[in-house]
Parts: sequence; C-alpha cells; structure tokens
Amino acid sequence: MTKQEFIDQVADKSGLSKRDAGAAVDAFLDTITTCLKSRDSVSFTGFGKFSTSERAARQGVNPRTGEKVQIQASTVPRFQAGSSLKSAVKGG
Repeated sequence: MTKQEFIDQVADKSGLSKRDAGAAVDAFLDTITTCLKSRDSVSFTGFGKFSTSERAARQGVNPRTGEKVQIQASTVPRFQAGSSLKSAVKGG
C-alpha cells in the first residue's frame, strides 16, 4: 500500500476529504518523527510502541573487497507491535 492509498482509505473511513486526511496523516508522521528525534517513545495501547534503540559501533566487512570497515554507533527507530495488532494479524 502506498501513502496515497493509505490516505484514500483514511478519508473513506473517517469521512474527511482527501486533502484533510492527507494533512492528518502527514501531521501524524511528522509528530512521530519529531518524538523519535528527541529520543521519546510513542505508545498506542493495543497497537504498538514506536521508540529508538542505540546500535553499538561494530566491525563489518565490505562484501566486494573483503576489507574490514568500522561501522559507527547509531540510533535507529523501532516498532514493537501491541497485543491487539498481533492477534488481528495472526487471526487473518
């Protein structure tokens, strides 16, 4: 599903215009991005939790040359699915 298809479904289910649904989806994504940038987490009971995780520096290998390279430490986004989402997906 593309972002536009998602916006279309949000508009259909909420009764909003496609423009308003697009603005709502953009605001939702921007808010989650802003929270994750500041290392906050966002939880939706039953749906899941968006958070960040620290990834330690490590040594990797360039697959083309076999040369060892140092990979820097980084912060990555995480999503942990909630129980209601897990059961909905599992049940089909």
